[in-house]
Amino acid sequence: MNDGKEHPHFPDRSRNSGQSAGEDDHQQLKPGVILEERYIIDSVLGKGGMGAVYHAHDLRFNVTKHVAVKEVISQGTDSTLQKILANNFAREANIIASLNHHAIPKIYDYFTLGSRSYLVMEFIQGKNLEKILEKMDGLFPVQQVISWAIDLCGVLDHLHAHKPDPIIFRDIKPSNIMITPDQRVVLVDFGIAKEMQLGKKGTMIGTEGYSPPEQYRGESSPKVDIYALGATLHHLSTGIDPRDEPPFTFDERPAHKINPEVPLELEKIICTALEYNAEDRFPSASAMRETLLPLARTAANTYRPHAPSDVHQDFAINPIWVYECEDEIRATAGYSDGMIYIGTYDNNLYAISASLGTLAWKYSTDGSIVSTPNFHENGIYFGSEDHRLHAVSERTGRVMWTYYTDGSIWSSPTISEDHIFIGSDDGHLHTVNAGSGRPAFKFNSGAPVRSTPLVGDNVIYFGNQHGDFFCIDFRGNVKWRTNANKAITSSPAILNEVIYFGSLDGLFYAIDAKSGWKLWDFRMERGTISTPAISGKYAFIGSADQHIYCLDLQSRRRIWQFKTDHQISSSPIVHEDALYCGSVDGNIYCLDSQTGKLRWRYKTSGAITGTPIIIDNVLYIGSIDKNLYALPI
Repeated sequence: MNDGKEHPHFPDRSRNSGQSAGEDDHQQLKPGVILEERYIIDSVLGKGGMGAVYHAHDLRFNVTKHVAVKEVISQGTDSTLQKILANNFAREANIIASLNHHAIPKIYDYFTLGSRSYLVMEFIQGKNLEKILEKMDGLFPVQQVISWAIDLCGVLDHLHAHKPDPIIFRDIKPSNIMITPDQRVVLVDFGIAKEMQLGKKGTMIGTEGYSPPEQYRGESSPKVDIYALGATLHHLSTGIDPRDEPPFTFDERPAHKINPEVPLELEKIICTALEYNAEDRFPSASAMRETLLPLARTAANTYRPHAPSDVHQDFAINPIWVYECEDEIRATAGYSDGMIYIGTYDNNLYAISASLGTLAWKYSTDGSIVSTPNFHENGIYFGSEDHRLHAVSERTGRVMWTYYTDGSIWSSPTISEDHIFIGSDDGHLHTVNAGSGRPAFKFNSGAPVRSTPLVGDNVIYFGNQHGDFFCIDFRGNVKWRTNANKAITSSPAILNEVIYFGSLDGLFYAIDAKSGWKLWDFRMERGTISTPAISGKYAFIGSADQHIYCLDLQSRRRIWQFKTDHQISSSPIVHEDALYCGSVDGNIYCLDSQTGKLRWRYKTSGAITGTPIIIDNVLYIGSIDKNLYALPI
């Protein structure tokens, strides 16, 4: 805490004082020193000849906000040199501040105090790859290296696409790559990154062994980063540090020959990135990433550990990509024509490339989005807490029309016969023409409708928050009505003229689709908002009692149940012989659908409330940690 006393290592903490701790002896700052009356130093994270990096926290917040403070100390007393140092620091700060990518630390502040300049950045938990390499006895798994390579290509593509000029990092190497606890990469130390002005040369800056020939000549282009990435991948795959070898001799040390676990396809990718002539390398980081993606899917199957069927595994599942949104993701994604669409609590609907994990566009509403988008004739339809049903162009992300209700929309749209059916907290089920946005009819259920309607045989099935479950026709006439004891948020599923849904009363219901008669129910320990998955003769559903249940539809017997570490708000899906479901404990689980045995699980940094979707053997799931994950299955 800031105790209000002067700290002996930093006698004057005013921005305008021009004074700094240890200005005469260039000593590291001690724990307890306060910078700018705001940042209190906790410990030293790293040090070098030009300064240090500190772990600190920001005193302006009531909660402990951890930050990293990078320090560079001028080695001379010349005022001109100190001004150049300050300007370089300002340039670095502005470069990072102009970027928005989950693999680039956020910048919060920068300032100069005497001969010391400080950059205050997001504190990244984890270790850099150089330190990890130093402590390793063996080599990294191939799948892990490929996953990191894809992530690094993604962040390099983001830098190289910077406008008006590309940003060249110029020093890709293991010590500048942080690995977070969930195995994601973060690129750190932008001290020598610069915006590239075509046709201009500069001084040689980089690291011997990782830098390409043209960088020694003072030339810089996006392809210097591709070369350095190739050198880094060679190092990670073989354990051979390129700084210990003659420059530009990677062709004498093929990765597969040194480490037979390296696929020849990966060796070819590394060799292409390491071509002596820049024009022979990949044309872009994006092109290199496209070449790596199929290899990632192959490696996920080839190098996945195996275990006896009665032993569950927590082995590493490495995302193909991770996209960070601006706020929590509680919704389920939708897929159409190569794009993933997901709504978030930052009020935006994001359109993200399914293969690359890059943003195509985002559309802003005036409320949070938990509704799952649906698609019809090049349009995207979804609800928002701003009380509106939105219709947006798939191609451009521009609004086509909006339809107003009198309550927040948590329900997801169902589309049939060129009409959209969706519930609202105003208590109505709304039916809207998909082309014009004009209402066809609305049905007053008497309570908020948050389940997603099921449409079939010219009737609509849905539940409401009072526990009423309706079957109505396309004119809004009630065909039948039944009741649960508490709210029905679970969306209905149908098989062989039987409707299945769960309720907060803790029961899983089977209802005759024609008459509305209750055929049977199954009691869980707590209620559910999960939507059942029906596959073959089984039903699968999650519960707030932390379990995923498998039920036999004919005998009503529980076949198996699997316990997670928190309640299940997500809905399960079945793909081939596996069941996938998220949990509020932050895990996405893969279970054997026949036995309920755990095959693997992937841990995110936040609760999972949405439902996974699977496209081309890739699972897409959002988390309250703000990230959308693409996981190989």
